[in-house]
Amino acid sequence: MSWASWTTGGIYAGAGGVLTEEVGVIKGDLTVHTTWSDGEAQIAVQFSGSSDWFTLTGSPVPCPSEEASRTLHQSVVEAVRAEAAAPVSLGQDMVPPA
Repeated sequence: MSWASWTTGGIYAGAGGVLTEEVGVIKGDLTVHTTWSDGEAQIAVQFSGSSDWFTLTGSPVPCPSEEASRTLHQSVVEAVRAEAAAPVSLGQDMVPPA
């Protein structure tokens, strides 16, 4: 069994925020966490400093390797930072090819 995880805190999500499965859109100072295991990436977000994690809409996704999971994590971080008008969710355009 292979696995890896990535965490980036202190990301400010304004405008559209981040779309989660549990509570809808969240905005503000967020932490993004990606866990990759056995060909699948799961991405969660939380208000920085909080103990509650929320599943990013579209997660989990197939992800072929640890390297691809790192690329995916960075893509999500950059999308949250971009402050787009629409909420960030995990679309197929973010998933690295096999």
